[in-house]
Amino acid sequence: MDNNEVLDHLLKIESEAARFVNDAQADASTKMTEAEKYNRAVFEKRYREENEKFESNFAQSVELAQQRYRAELEAYNQKISSFETDVDGFSAMMDKLVFSQRGRL
Repeated sequence: MDNNEVLDHLLKIESEAARFVNDAQADASTKMTEAEKYNRAVFEKRYREENEKFESNFAQSVELAQQRYRAELEAYNQKISSFETDVDGFSAMMDKLVFSQRGRL
């Protein structure tokens, strides 16, 4: 084998190695892209599921708070509507307080 044949053979080996490296890079790039797509899909699915849970829990919490508010408001309204209104007694007390303080001023 002369020098030209050796160099030619080495160039062929280098060319094959470069092709293998390029093929491996392309394969790795394809696998990375597929893995990215898969991971994004899994993330988005889980995100949507968790978001739906949080929204559902929030809606239930709001409904529960509104029910408690309505119940407390109704209880308060019933309590104050059951009080008797003593207008004459109130007027007498105000007259006593206002007119008894007049002499002290």
